Amino acid sequence: MSHQSTYTPGNGFSRWMDERLPIMRLVNDSFVDYPTPRNLNYWWTFGGILTFCLAVQIVTGIVLAMHYVPTTELAFASVEHIMRDVNYGWLIRYVHSNGASMFFIAVYIHMFRGLYYGSYKAPREVLWILGVLIYLLMMATAFFGYVLPWGQMSFWGATVITNLFGAIPLVGESLRTWLWGGFSVGDPTLNRFFSLHYLFPFLIAGVVILHVWALHVSGQGNPAGIEVKDPKKDTIPFTPYATIKDAFGLALFAILFAYFVFYNPNGLGEPDNYIVANPLSTPAHIVPEWYLLPFYAILRAVPDKLGGVVLMFGAIAILFVLPWLDTSKVRSARFRPLFKQFFWIFVAVCIGLGYCGGQSPDKILIAVGDGGFDVTDLSRILTIYYFAHFIILFPVLGLIEKPKPLPESIAASVLPGTRQEKATS
Repeated sequence: MSHQSTYTPGNGFSRWMDERLPIMRLVNDSFVDYPTPRNLNYWWTFGGILTFCLAVQIVTGIVLAMHYVPTTELAFASVEHIMRDVNYGWLIRYVHSNGASMFFIAVYIHMFRGLYYGSYKAPREVLWILGVLIYLLMMATAFFGYVLPWGQMSFWGATVITNLFGAIPLVGESLRTWLWGGFSVGDPTLNRFFSLHYLFPFLIAGVVILHVWALHVSGQGNPAGIEVKDPKKDTIPFTPYATIKDAFGLALFAILFAYFVFYNPNGLGEPDNYIVANPLSTPAHIVPEWYLLPFYAILRAVPDKLGGVVLMFGAIAILFVLPWLDTSKVRSARFRPLFKQFFWIFVAVCIGLGYCGGQSPDKILIAVGDGGFDVTDLSRILTIYYFAHFIILFPVLGLIEKPKPLPESIAASVLPGTRQEKATS
């Protein structure tokens, strides 16, 4: 939703600059006078929160890289050096490590909000695809970073995940050898992962710029899922209205962030990663970080190695084609009673997959005779539903569901006493 620029240079220097590099005009049009739907709720603050998380990760990561040594002999010791000897090193490291979890908490809420309110539908397909690409880059960056402390879970996580690439036909062996830099996980592997972990956040920042650009072209979605009809009534300036709301949401999020950093810094991590990596001692239960557990559960749900890899990557790939799977012309789940119920079932399924990914695959959930219903059985059921939700339910619901009446405009959906509000309440 492009709009006419209202920026007016206030002095001679700003006029001179505006003619040569209109950066202040860009800032004004993008973050000050940008027309924002007046019915946005606090779920829309997570876009700004994600920008904050990315900035924190880049800044703290640069500082940590100044002291980290990417060799198998010194990596673990260098992390301990950061924690014990570098001024405020413990704080920088805890902010960075917990910042990854905060980043994923925010991105999952952001993505589920997009699914609920139909933010992936036309004309915002490219906006959604860029968002999924950011998510994919985040997962890769997090995996590379998980290996760097060179603890037990770092080493064995790297060994398990990189071995999966060997199952890919034709190129699998070559790809795995390139990732390792040899024939096993070692110094070259750690160097590669350190380089990629340092590089990828800047790639993410570049895609974020494209994401924001696409947002400003297509315009923000809104809880009602309808387009702006009268900009004077349906929109308000981004500043101060949306910025104040975003600032308040960010403050609450920062409190949660600070709790983990100062009071429970290792609550979201694995204790085994405080043991130096030992190739001769396999941990009893190898698990990735919590934000990758749903995909780990999908991977383990398939007995065939290649099939598990295909389904794991397919669980992400299917998000790229989501805009073309949903056949409903109504965006927001507010007006789709059936879709709303299945959305919350889907949320429960994702949480269930996360639980399964963190448990031993042969853990018995319901005992039956000598055997029973175990975690692997549950993972398979949840995996089937995960794909069915997109491949079957999305197209079918759009054809059979009878949505509620939509408000005539964004203003009518929020201003009290309107005919539309009474009709849909």
